Amino acid sequence: MKSRYSIFIFIFGLLFSGLTFAQTAPVVEVYKSASCGCCSAWITHMRQNGFTVVSHDVDDVPAKRQQLGMPEKFGSCHSAKIGPYVIEGHVPAADIRRMLKQKPQAIGLAVPGMVPGSPGMEGAQSIPYNTLLVKSADSYSVFASH
Repeated sequence: MKSRYSIFIFIFGLLFSGLTFAQTAPVVEVYKSASCGCCSAWITHMRQNGFTVVSHDVDDVPAKRQQLGMPEKFGSCHSAKIGPYVIEGHVPAADIRRMLKQKPQAIGLAVPGMVPGSPGMEGAQSIPYNTLLVKSADSYSVFASH
């Protein structure tokens, strides 16, 4: 009887201590134009990879990018925010997960432009591309090569 009571107390403690067996999905706030199909495809990629996505249609993506702190030279068709980081363009979910695990001092990640073959830009042609770790307006490094 005592062992059943101990198991009950253990499970009760887990349930009410804020611990869960499933990891909660990180929330990504995406800012895009209403007519952007590849942005919607990237959102699908993120959701398929376990992220919770909240999408916002905005009239001026470059203005939102600037407000979020991502330099224009790294710009793409959509900007996103996850925790303290900005995600610019068609960045693969795996790169975002790795960044969130490593927690670098940076503005965030960027795949400038609209690179064929990147998530949301899949098609007949693909070209090699880099995901950049944007450290400041004047500093970045290659975070991943695809």
